[in-house]
Amino acid sequence: MQKIFHLSTDARDQMIDITEEIQEWLQANNIRDGVAVVSSLHTTAGITVNENADPDVKTDMLMRFDEIYPWHHPDDQHAEGNTAAHLKTSTVGHAQTLIIQDGHLLLGTWQGVYFCEFDGPRQRKFAVKAI
Repeated sequence: MQKIFHLSTDARDQMIDITEEIQEWLQANNIRDGVAVVSSLHTTAGITVNENADPDVKTDMLMRFDEIYPWHHPDDQHAEGNTAAHLKTSTVGHAQTLIIQDGHLLLGTWQGVYFCEFDGPRQRKFAVKAI
């Protein structure tokens, strides 16, 4: 079973917690056990699992990504000017594979699933496939 989710981002760099949306979809479709593959359908947006208790974690991650991959670099060749977004997405990864147990994503106490926008604001999509 699979679903395409839609979301809007409102900043160039943003991490949006999508855990609850995925959980609700699993429960609505009575998906009890297996794995869920969560995948961004974009080259400038990724998926990661990280802490969802302290919002400073997201702030710090986005700040450090900007330090490592500055938006403007004199040697960038990509005509669209968004090389940093492509690099950030490749670092984070476009997808995560997660265990489904008893109808829930098997996550640690402080873990959440995040859609990582690196070239917004935009209309975005991500897919979830339950196996």
